[in-house]
Amino acid sequence: MLKKDLLTEIRVAAASTAIGMFALVTLTVVSYAVGSASLEPVVEASLLWIVLFFSSSVGLSRTFVKEEETKTAVALRLTAQPSVVFGGKLIFNCVLMLLLATLLVPLYLVFMTVSVPSPLLFLAVLCVGLLGLAGGSTIIAAIISKARVKGPLFGVLSFPVLLPLLMLLVRSTTLVFEGSNWSQVSSYILGLVGFAGAMITASFLLFDSVWES
Repeated sequence: MLKKDLLTEIRVAAASTAIGMFALVTLTVVSYAVGSASLEPVVEASLLWIVLFFSSSVGLSRTFVKEEETKTAVALRLTAQPSVVFGGKLIFNCVLMLLLATLLVPLYLVFMTVSVPSPLLFLAVLCVGLLGLAGGSTIIAAIISKARVKGPLFGVLSFPVLLPLLMLLVRSTTLVFEGSNWSQVSSYILGLVGFAGAMITASFLLFDSVWES
């Protein structure tokens, strides 16, 4: 499943191009709007995760929609177990999120002149946050693939589901930008790990009924 999606993305580059272009445009607009103004760490953290969230929704929402549109969903149902399909899609979305973060985060830190006192701590928060976003987005993408209006529905469903995750991410990233140490941020990281783990576990349990419906 993962190999199929990677090969398709290498040939077409639809999801990565859409995510990358949207991220760059959004970052440019935010950077231009802020200008040389000095922002509080909480604003810097909020803008970072707003850009990451909306950029990821452009590409991750297409994870299962493209299978329905190209009529390959039926073949997948006949040849692969639902857990294999979801696992492959989840790993693929994690790869997309890592590519997005690799492109966007360094540019964001430079354009917004954000200092990161503890890079390793910031990297830990970022990786767990990306995993949570990918996990939640994958199951939501599977749900909306059955709907008639797919694009707007993803934002409507994903925002309330991922809101607790985004709140934890903004708070933990704010502490990192303020120069907090591991002991001060560890509780938030544990919360992020718990949310990501619960979301992925619940998604695996629910995916069978969603996929076969």
